Amino acid sequence: MSELEVPGKEANVLKGHEGAVLAARFNSDGNYCLSCGKDRTIRLWNPHRGIHIKTYKSHAREVRDVHVTPDNSKLCSCGGDRQIFYWDVSTGRVIRKFRGHDGEVNAVKFNEYSSVVVSAGYDQSLRAWDCRSHSTEPIQIIDSFSDSVMSVCLTKSEIIGGSVDGTVRTFDIRIGREISDDLGQPVNCISLSNDGNCILASCLDSTLRLLDRTSGELLQEYKGHTCKSYKLDCCLTNTDAHVTGGSEDGFIYFWDLVDASVVSSFRAHSSVVTSVSYHPKDSCMITASVDGTIRVWKT
Repeated sequence: MSELEVPGKEANVLKGHEGAVLAARFNSDGNYCLSCGKDRTIRLWNPHRGIHIKTYKSHAREVRDVHVTPDNSKLCSCGGDRQIFYWDVSTGRVIRKFRGHDGEVNAVKFNEYSSVVVSAGYDQSLRAWDCRSHSTEPIQIIDSFSDSVMSVCLTKSEIIGGSVDGTVRTFDIRIGREISDDLGQPVNCISLSNDGNCILASCLDSTLRLLDRTSGELLQEYKGHTCKSYKLDCCLTNTDAHVTGGSEDGFIYFWDLVDASVVSSFRAHSSVVTSVSYHPKDSCMITASVDGTIRVWKT
């Protein structure tokens, strides 16, 4: 895949947040995106037309992460107020608030059935919450980490957490087994390859590391960007041909998955790029920044 095939042309700028945007995520079909940030709001957009659709307000502190169900009917969010909010997308109503973390919450994800939300917190734990019951207690707490849990990924049977303690830990929920891979550097974001075979981990030594999900073997390292003090997203493109991530200097990088060469890098924002999200089907991505904007990139 040549440089021309990765997004690099700015198609739209989404403005509306006051202050830093901490995360921006496409929905499952890529027609919409959600963003959240320092201004305590979550916003729903049509990124392809550059239109703001709705704002969700209920958090008392900054909103760190947001995730929407595959059918686009519900969303979950988390942040500095230590709570996880479960929302109805169309009405903007909060259906439930989950409380239990002893610190700020960094990341949230729905499972594939949208029945459970898993959250990652500064209190060194991952917690799972049942969206269908009215209980506010977590149905599972994983607290074997020794520092903040920054990021979480889910497969059909596993919860995977990335932590400042330098580990990526995989918990098989069916058999109760835990596997820990020590990367030796604080992990601030993890994401799964589209085929589910690899875990991409962003570390605070300005290196992205690709791990084999089954064996934990380090397959490749990607460098060139700066990531030392911020939580920066990373992900694979929808074909798994390239790795992409933001940089603290406002740049976006694309690396070749196999040989780790930089195939494209460009200045996308005037400040730290906090979030990247790749379209599920098209050659398109959104980026979010401390500069308060979300930008839409196409080829």
